[in-house]
Amino acid sequence: MIRGTPIGTCQEMAMKIKTRVFELYNGRYRNLCELAEAMAISVSQVYRVYQGKRNINQKFIVGAMKAFPEYKLGDLFYLGPESTSGSAARTKATTR
Repeated sequence: MIRGTPIGTCQEMAMKIKTRVFELYNGRYRNLCELAEAMAISVSQVYRVYQGKRNINQKFIVGAMKAFPEYKLGDLFYLGPESTSGSAARTKATTR
């Protein structure tokens, strides 16, 4: 069981890799551009992940480990249910 949910139920749910990188970058990097530079990936890729328009891939994971070397993989990434909420919804709400 995972957090009280039977295993069979979890297998039926769509899971997605999610990140805490955008919670952690404030205070260390001034903006997403500096974060992207530290991750050695393009600003557009970082921004698209932030908006929820692109899934987290191997380059993003490796970059996050470069930008936050004191954190373990499990501190930076986790599995969560696939949803439309999160950064994308927050971005849409603040741009109105």
